Amino acid sequence: MNQLVYLVPLFPLIGFLINGLGRKSLSKSLIGVIGSGTILASFIVSLVLFFNVKNNGAVVVDYFNFINIDSLKISFAFQIDALSSLFLLIITGVGFLIHVYSTAYMQDEEPQHYGRYFAYLNLFVFSMLLLVMGANYVIMFIGWEGVGLCSYLLIGFWFKNDNYNYAAKKAFVMNRIGDLGFLLAVFWLIAKLGTANYADVFAHASSLTPFDVTAITLLLFVGAMGKSAQIPLYTWLPDAMAGPTPVSALIHAATMVTAGIYMIARSNVLYSMSAVTMNVVAIIGLVTALFSATIALKQNDIKKVLAYSTVSQLGYMFLGLGVGAYTGAVFHVMTHAFFKALLFLGAGSVIHAMHHEQDIRKMGGLKKHLPITHLTFLIGCIAISGIPPFSGFFSKDEILAAAFAKNPVYWGLGVAGAAMTAFYMFRLYATTFLGTFRGTHDQEHHLHESPSAMTIPLMVLALLSVVGGFVGVPEILGGHHELHGFLSSVLTTEVAHESSKNTEYVLMGISVAIAAIAIIFAINKFSKKPELQDAQGFGKVLENKWYVDELYDTFFVKTTLAKAKFLKDIIEKNVIDGAVNGVGKLVNYSSRQLRLIQSGQVGNYILFMVLAIVVVILLWVNDNHLYQYISKLF
Repeated sequence: MNQLVYLVPLFPLIGFLINGLGRKSLSKSLIGVIGSGTILASFIVSLVLFFNVKNNGAVVVDYFNFINIDSLKISFAFQIDALSSLFLLIITGVGFLIHVYSTAYMQDEEPQHYGRYFAYLNLFVFSMLLLVMGANYVIMFIGWEGVGLCSYLLIGFWFKNDNYNYAAKKAFVMNRIGDLGFLLAVFWLIAKLGTANYADVFAHASSLTPFDVTAITLLLFVGAMGKSAQIPLYTWLPDAMAGPTPVSALIHAATMVTAGIYMIARSNVLYSMSAVTMNVVAIIGLVTALFSATIALKQNDIKKVLAYSTVSQLGYMFLGLGVGAYTGAVFHVMTHAFFKALLFLGAGSVIHAMHHEQDIRKMGGLKKHLPITHLTFLIGCIAISGIPPFSGFFSKDEILAAAFAKNPVYWGLGVAGAAMTAFYMFRLYATTFLGTFRGTHDQEHHLHESPSAMTIPLMVLALLSVVGGFVGVPEILGGHHELHGFLSSVLTTEVAHESSKNTEYVLMGISVAIAAIAIIFAINKFSKKPELQDAQGFGKVLENKWYVDELYDTFFVKTTLAKAKFLKDIIEKNVIDGAVNGVGKLVNYSSRQLRLIQSGQVGNYILFMVLAIVVVILLWVNDNHLYQYISKLF
């Protein structure tokens, strides 16, 4: 198996190099085959590694010394265990479907931009694979920075649009804020333990003081807040919708935003040692889940609804991590990858049919025109709403049950967030697919189902959204939660949440019933009379996202720009440039005056010679010991 490990990231890297370097000469069909084929190859190898881990256990492959300074030795090594092998399947499996979908969705791009797109997409997958395969925090950080770079490149893919460039820059800057926390945590670990290798860090974690553990885990969480879009570093993710829709699916489902969840799950030994950090993670996750869900209630851009839905679902994952339900959080990462990729690609199919229209108020009645897209999108909506037996039900309820055992208030607020999820998702579904068509006559005339390269990935993801949850069926429902058993070797500090069967049945029943009521209410409200006007009153606050972007712009962006302008206009131009330019002007002026000595006039030279003799004589007269005088002078 060791000989296969390096192939997983190598294939996407090769695809990146070929498509990137050959983007101007390769045909679109060949670019699509190379871009998708390399991810498929990685998926096949990942599948082999997954079953090998399941049968034979984890393996660490050490390739070479990456850092070797005195006593600090950090290897470029990959660790393939239960957690990383599961993420490899999610990244490459869902990533492959998104690549296939992209071959049709991006068909209108010029060949060189088509090649650039697939090169970036391959590099994105490569970076995420590096992140989850690393055997230490340094290799993880390399992949961590790689996905940040690729998100910048793909969000701003259509770089001629300044708004898209601004969104890309916003994502890049906000992620750098979080990355600083991650980097400081790694330095802290190295300073205290002399290593960043997972095995060594976790083996010697008990030697850390409580303060060290809390500080390190909180700093790591700052990094997770940036990558996984938690309050207050969440505003970049909705703006990431500026990129092509398949990019949104890749960022939200298979890569990047799951990085923070993976990192905390991987570091569960450290996190379980700090009750303070665990509470912070749970509270921030719950607040994010509720806050972003309220925003999603009033969004009219089909992709923005899904974007805030992602932020909310990530909040649930952090809630699970914060209460010690590590398996539940990872389980929700997997099911969320299925139905969120499905929903984004379904939205892309709608946008494709509507000639790039994204306002759901201008849609309606698409059910009969896009039958495959409609059915698969409906399945995604049911799955994310947590209706049994769809995948989202099992993972969401596992997190809610653990939250109830930790604190019933967490559960109550979590159920409220789940109710809002069901409501805004079926508001989106009903407004888009039910009722009558509200677009232009030209749009209606050209409505058609998407090509098979787009609909086949939708059908595969829909199937996974239906059956994906069965790997985590709890015992009270007659299952054995195979995923929990598989991950137990890595998630060793999982907190056992014991509740009676009756209690768990009641909790499940309440959450499902509330979600069902929200669904019925949303369909009845929006299928015939959707909201076509701008929101009023408090609804306007939600439509404008609680004005958080405006607050950030006022207190951070504008103040930073004002400081930059002051430093540029006053400090840089007048002080720094003034000093540097002043020295230059002084030297220039002095040289202009001194050059007059070299006039080429013999008479002037004789005059200077005579003056020099006079000076020497005067000095001699003043002091008979001219030599001593000169010696003192010098």
